[in-house]
Amino acid sequence: MAGIPWRRAPHMKRGVNTFGWIAIAGGALLAACAPAQSSSRTSRTPVSQPSPAKPAVELWLSTQDRRLRLARQPDVPISVPASVPANILIDTHHTYQTIVGFGAALTDSSSWLIQHRLTARQRNAFLHEMFGPPPGLGLDMTRLTIGASDFSLRHYSLDDLPAGQADPGLEHFNIATDLDDVIPTVREALAINPRLHIIASPWSAPAWMKTTGSLIGGTLLVRYESTFATYLVKYVDAMRDHGVPIWALTIQNEPAFQPGNYPGMELGPAARARIIGKYLGPALANHEPRTRILGWDHNWDAPEQPLAVLADPAATHYVDGVAWHCYAGDPGAQSRVHRAFPHKDAYLTECSGGDWESTKNDALLWFARELLLGSLRNWARGVVYWNLALDENHGPHSGGCDDCRGLVTIDSRTGAVSRNDEYYAFAHFGRFVLPGAVRVASTATGPDIRNVAFRNAGDGRLVLVVVNSAKVAQEVSVGQGHVYFRYKMPAESVATFSWNPGQHTP
Repeated sequence: MAGIPWRRAPHMKRGVNTFGWIAIAGGALLAACAPAQSSSRTSRTPVSQPSPAKPAVELWLSTQDRRLRLARQPDVPISVPASVPANILIDTHHTYQTIVGFGAALTDSSSWLIQHRLTARQRNAFLHEMFGPPPGLGLDMTRLTIGASDFSLRHYSLDDLPAGQADPGLEHFNIATDLDDVIPTVREALAINPRLHIIASPWSAPAWMKTTGSLIGGTLLVRYESTFATYLVKYVDAMRDHGVPIWALTIQNEPAFQPGNYPGMELGPAARARIIGKYLGPALANHEPRTRILGWDHNWDAPEQPLAVLADPAATHYVDGVAWHCYAGDPGAQSRVHRAFPHKDAYLTECSGGDWESTKNDALLWFARELLLGSLRNWARGVVYWNLALDENHGPHSGGCDDCRGLVTIDSRTGAVSRNDEYYAFAHFGRFVLPGAVRVASTATGPDIRNVAFRNAGDGRLVLVVVNSAKVAQEVSVGQGHVYFRYKMPAESVATFSWNPGQHTP
């Protein structure tokens, strides 16, 4: 997580759960206002299917005032197209990227809370809600830290030594710090969702590899570049040996930022290209299962940084895509890089909400519109929030952000779970846009009405997410083939529409 610029991301105070699928209280998994489906399903399928006898469009709605939170609404009827064209036209023949999934980071802090502040029953219910298929949140991605971040209980690397000592042979490398909390939590999540895609990122090399001799600040000494690459490969191997496959790796979190009170280091594009092209890429090339390498892992405001690494002839061969953060700039940077390197993927790997005053009244809208919708319309194949869970005091953490918020808040005294606005923003996508879905063309609308559309693999079901940022209700009309419908969206709301186009052919 970066320093001051990250406050640009708008967020708001947490709320309580009011939507109608799953609630957790005292460890119980409760059905709320709507009939729940079985949580024992082994495949990701749409939440429900419309009746063939009455073809219609299904609708789920959330409002910024929290009156509605992913609430199922009456079906929207299919009608005869009006003489005036719909303002959202969907073309399923024009396709873009395939979706990998949505997720949140299992930081040290999140994993510690899950293991030590939830009972076994609460933990089982919570992890099934987060990683289970609909009506669960259906998270298909997560992110781990290699060594400590600001959301750890203490600062450490995986090869710590007394000051003045070095370990170029990595004889003291170990992942003991992950054995109690992170690895058990990830393995439980994998048991629920075996297709979970795990991204791992270091915040700092071990102190003895750096110019400062400290986990805080500085940069990597050139003489240790190959050693650092070996350090990352050893992490991948060690986690695999403990049943945790690392799907993708970045070589440095936020490499253009040096935090002042938690681990981090600056690592310029030339150094990153050398490490990937000469050491890390060749070392991972023959690994099975293959671990991808993602570049950058920092903000939208500096696309020239990943472009420089991708332009390196040695490094680009090994870089599968670019990881982005949300704290500065805008998601259009992803399209700039995509135009230059169309075969490289894009992923949004970090963005955090928080309880800061300046933007506490529009978190649902901002995350749905700017983070999720914005990054997806700019080629992102996956979107990963920062902490999956934090406690009522925004922690535990060690330096860095002191008012960040998790996707959910776990009460450290009772284990009660509160679902924050960001949770519902992610639910509008993750519960309906399934892995393997492809983004399809939809008319760009705005500025108050924004949308993005997908076609799920398998049954071909269509999903349209629409955000109304205006303070007044606005009518939207949608046309797709022989399907046409109209709906008046409430002020400041997020809607997910879903239908099977095959039911509406003449």
